[in-house]
Amino acid sequence: MKQQMDAAKERLNHVSVKGECQGVTVIANGNKKITDIIIPDSVLSRTDKSELPKLLIIATNNAIQQAENVFESEMRSMAGGMMSGLGLS
Repeated sequence: MKQQMDAAKERLNHVSVKGECQGVTVIANGNKKITDIIIPDSVLSRTDKSELPKLLIIATNNAIQQAENVFESEMRSMAGGMMSGLGLS
């Protein structure tokens, strides 16, 4: 079972999801780790400095939610595979 969990975590490291808010993009992997933040110059030039943290928070939360969805799907798939391996599905 530990090997299956490790394999799932490794697969999730290679899954990329993104959250966006008004041009700000946050990229996360399937393990819910932020891997990149993209803030185009156009966003910086048109956005008030006090507004930028709000955009980052929203984009980050969106990315984390997407990663959570992928993570849960992978865990359900893995659990289903284990149950069928035991003859329980």
